[in-house]
Amino acid sequence: MNQSIAQAPAASSAGMSGPPPFTARLVTGLAGVLIVALCSGLNDRVTDIALADVRGALSISNDAGSWLIGSYQAAEVAAMMIAPWLAVTFSLRRFTLFVTLGFLLVAAVLPYSPNLPVFITLRAVQGLFGGAMPPLLMTAALRFMPPQYKLYGLSAYALTATFGPNIATSMAAIWTDYVGWKWVFWQVIPPCVLGYLLIGYGLPQDPQRFERFKQMDIVGMVTGCSGISLLVLVLQQGERLDWFNSPLITVMFFASLALLTIFLVNEWHHPLPLFKLQMLKRHNLAHGLITLFALMFLFLSGSALPTSFMQQVGGFRAVQVGPLALTIGLPQLLLAPLVAFFLTIRWVDSRWVLACGLGLVGVSCYWGTHITSVWARDNFYVIQIMQAFGQPMAVLPILLGATSVVQPQEGPFAAAMFNTTRGMGSIAGSALLGVMVSDREQFHSNVLLNHIGGVNYLLSQPYGGGSSFLAPLNTDGSAISTEVITQFSTLVRKQALVMSLADIYMLIIGLALALIVLASILPKRSYPPQSLVKRP
Repeated sequence: MNQSIAQAPAASSAGMSGPPPFTARLVTGLAGVLIVALCSGLNDRVTDIALADVRGALSISNDAGSWLIGSYQAAEVAAMMIAPWLAVTFSLRRFTLFVTLGFLLVAAVLPYSPNLPVFITLRAVQGLFGGAMPPLLMTAALRFMPPQYKLYGLSAYALTATFGPNIATSMAAIWTDYVGWKWVFWQVIPPCVLGYLLIGYGLPQDPQRFERFKQMDIVGMVTGCSGISLLVLVLQQGERLDWFNSPLITVMFFASLALLTIFLVNEWHHPLPLFKLQMLKRHNLAHGLITLFALMFLFLSGSALPTSFMQQVGGFRAVQVGPLALTIGLPQLLLAPLVAFFLTIRWVDSRWVLACGLGLVGVSCYWGTHITSVWARDNFYVIQIMQAFGQPMAVLPILLGATSVVQPQEGPFAAAMFNTTRGMGSIAGSALLGVMVSDREQFHSNVLLNHIGGVNYLLSQPYGGGSSFLAPLNTDGSAISTEVITQFSTLVRKQALVMSLADIYMLIIGLALALIVLASILPKRSYPPQSLVKRP
């Protein structure tokens, strides 16, 4: 690329006109898109974290409550696939205003749902609106940001992966502990109203392009959205329903496999697809999608693993865990643009920045492998600080490398593929984490109990009633009491969980190293966009 991105031809299959002047008014509109995109991710994570309180308030069982999360996530990822196409067709401004208004209106009525089926349906509808928002943020950044500011626009998009998920625990604790469970849903209304006003004022109005309906990818929309939704439900419900031992999971999995196969074949041949699969021949884009998918699992080491330990082993509540997550989340408001500025320096190779970011995440996980049952919140701060620096250093080079091979008219295709990959990566990462924690915890429980069974003094000893070590049996083999048996079982379970978390930290180190190797092989060097502009 040796021409300004701003000078690239605008007449294309995406149907976008040239970028408007970059003014303070346009920046205001882009800020509005950023606000509503962050609200989308925050709504999903906060509801997930606060689900127990919501179920308790509405007398919903655990099994039924899981569908509140699954319905939202399935609709969310499906919307990510089609939002860029709809934004180009109806105009970015009109479509963004529409989904923002729909999102906040559904949030307003959700707590008043008359029954569970209506509640789940409204959550799915809100997921459709919410899932459309992050792709619109990327589309807007690629569409409106001039070359010299494009990386800062991408750093704003990176906040959806690094900022929102890491402040969700604190937000959930505030609403459930101090305000009221209804604010788990209402929290997005004030910022979305602000975002709506900013978007209406600042985003320019592109013409609507209804002629695109003549080439509408109906097969792709139906098979892609339904296939990806079924796959999300498989991942989200699989552990609870025992995976392929459940007929429902089996049917949904093979149905999604068939539908997604049809989708991919259709996208390859369709003249105006949702995914332009031919773009994957570009090494940087293919590398970006692969690495972004894996990063969603890596980043759980900074949020889900410490939270799991603090709550299940330490007995902490969400309000006590919140400050730990904020150690990663809040610095992103400064670190993301700082990393973007660093990447604007021409002699800086973004692949090295990516390697350093992955390395910091890996080193933080190495620290985590030393976890013990006596750790407290303070023991995690070193991990969190390294994660705070490592996460934006990993995300932004990927965005730079991938978008450097994307022409402006291809922005909607890139936004659809990137956001769908990110959404699936987050859900798959959470599902994989759940499976691994359960599997390794069972393994270590068996090992510990086998060891205890072979060492008599660990099972039985004279009990004086005041010992801090509670062996469960008397010397004659009888149980001391039900209470002591329960406490001993809890002690074993907590120790097994600690050992399973250490195993997962070790696995994440291996994945980080694999991604570093991949970064040294697959992508080509990318230069900052402004350095490619021909000067007059």
